[in-house]
Amino acid sequence: MRSLTRHVLGVAAAVLLTVAGTGGTPARAADTPYDVLVFSRTAGFRHDAIPAGIQLVRDLGAANSFTVTATEDAGQFNATNLAQFEAVVFLNTTGDVLNATQQTAFENYIRAGGGYVGVHSASDTEYDWPFYGELVGAYFASHPAIQQATVRTENRAHAATAGLAPAATRTDEWYNFRTNPRSSARVLSTLDESSYSGGTMGGDHPHTWCKSYQGGRSFYTGAGHTQASYSEAGFRALILGGIRYAANRTKADCRPETGYTTLYNGSTTGWSQAGPGSFGNSNATLTSSGGMGMLWYSAKEFGSYSLKLDWMMPGDDNSGVVIGFPAGSTPDAALASGYEVQIDATDATDRTTGAVYGVKSADIAARDAALNPPGEWNTYELLVEGERLQVFLNGVRINDFTNTDPARSLTSGHIGLQNHGTGDDVSFRNVRIKELGGTTPRVGRITSSTGKCVDVAGNSSADGTKIQLWTCTNGANQQWTVNGSTLRSLGKCMGVAGGSTANGGLVQLSTCTGAAGQNWTAGSNGSLVHAASGRCLDANGASTADGTQLIIWSCHGAANQRWVLP
Repeated sequence: MRSLTRHVLGVAAAVLLTVAGTGGTPARAADTPYDVLVFSRTAGFRHDAIPAGIQLVRDLGAANSFTVTATEDAGQFNATNLAQFEAVVFLNTTGDVLNATQQTAFENYIRAGGGYVGVHSASDTEYDWPFYGELVGAYFASHPAIQQATVRTENRAHAATAGLAPAATRTDEWYNFRTNPRSSARVLSTLDESSYSGGTMGGDHPHTWCKSYQGGRSFYTGAGHTQASYSEAGFRALILGGIRYAANRTKADCRPETGYTTLYNGSTTGWSQAGPGSFGNSNATLTSSGGMGMLWYSAKEFGSYSLKLDWMMPGDDNSGVVIGFPAGSTPDAALASGYEVQIDATDATDRTTGAVYGVKSADIAARDAALNPPGEWNTYELLVEGERLQVFLNGVRINDFTNTDPARSLTSGHIGLQNHGTGDDVSFRNVRIKELGGTTPRVGRITSSTGKCVDVAGNSSADGTKIQLWTCTNGANQQWTVNGSTLRSLGKCMGVAGGSTANGGLVQLSTCTGAAGQNWTAGSNGSLVHAASGRCLDANGASTADGTQLIIWSCHGAANQRWVLP
């Protein structure tokens, strides 16, 4: 197979793939030329669409930098011949089409990094060859009559599906499969069985998917029975993207994915804009404009989690994903109290794509090998476990960072998408999260035994602000995060003025430092014990009036030292 070269800004040749009615995608750099083998031998039913399919791949190759060899000669499956090709397309093959020697040659080709594309009845092929069954992902079981159905695009970051609408109605022969491939492949689209008759897989009916397998890459779609399919713009885009992925000319996160909760896939419910600028919301895609601002998920803070999202920049643009910041933060405050995972084509190593901004560079070699260039979609996974953050780009780990800054914490906080400024037009899709369990920070009000709330006076986040009793409201200044042994509100920590450990020390808000004077532990009878002094959080004078100063005092178990945490 020909060696691969990296595509970066400045490549002159470009093509524009536009799928009518789906919004299209920006121009992308032309691929380094490569070679594709189309194999259409049948030992069972023969589809009359095979000639149309071969012509489609030839047309795609002529427009997209690859040459095409079409064959039904199984003898071409030998080590020397296969080594010429970056991808092999099984186009509506059926039955047993390769002998044992040819099968071994193809297995070795895949293990050496080769690519496989299966179209329609490629899953109705080689039932007695376990390697092939795992490569294709699932075997054909049955199909109803040709009819219209709704195809739902689940992953719009892959080059095959990036230009498609979230849902589309088309006519084809809809395959049921013997098994569900979701546990071993990344499902790209599914069939809505309520939209047609004869589906047997229930609420989860994968239709198109991709996967890594034993060193190679596999892409399969159940579409492509009818001759008319091969003239459809969306289908042609699907096949082109599948070939480019299999040939390693575009990257994708094809790891299996289950258990994620959608935060954004068209609806911005739960999101709030902070700072100037905004995000356009069209075609289930957010696109930044103006700034510097931040669209943040205000509905919930998260502890340990896997956050995945798809992003695309059309040129030399700038954005980022901000995590671990408290509610109510301005964009600048969020960057100071949390961390930004950068998106930028050309900046310095500690502030370019994959970097934890200003703190830790990505592994640049790994990043470059995994990165799709401007004009193509990429997928981030930000894996947060305690204070550890791992960054995955298109399924490849490119950064591994552990927070040691006492003024910041990854163990709880909100997430946000940055709109950096005019001309920095970065788009986002399919923001989703999987909470990982374990110790999840608790967020809410701290109340006294008399039902009053622990309150930051005047809703001020300035160092030294008084912490007091007040009638409970829904204000952010009464929202506290139990973060390890710290109690946090408005992005700062509960501590004692001057670091005092004496009776009567004034409890106040201050910048988090990690010092013992900002640590509190649950004691007996609902008490909160100040770690540095061993004294208890106390409502001064046992008063219950609004504005009562909180202090530390020797623990005695009375009502003014009893508290209920979130």
